[in-house]
Amino acid sequence: MGIQDIIEGKRQWRAHVARVKALPPDYQIVYKEMQRYFFKVGPVELHDGTLLSGILDFFEEGVTEGKGVLELTGDDVAAFCDDLIKDSRTYAEIYQESIGGTA
Repeated sequence: MGIQDIIEGKRQWRAHVARVKALPPDYQIVYKEMQRYFFKVGPVELHDGTLLSGILDFFEEGVTEGKGVLELTGDDVAAFCDDLIKDSRTYAEIYQESIGGTA
């Protein structure tokens, strides 16, 4: 990864954060909680950027359609998050496998 890749990555992340800040406050709160949850759980796909970008696209569509954020996610946001990554490997699973445990 070269310096240009790092700069481009930062540019993309700043644009992503600007999109989040443009959401209504209730959407921002739920998005940030989901992001925190995913960073904690550690799905491997998180680092390619598609998971968070996809959620942001989904939320922007909800705003456009005039829906509340909980209409999109349901009342149990953690269950919604779990459902999104149910088929994904997590870093915790990879770690367990590396030390000889089973996931």
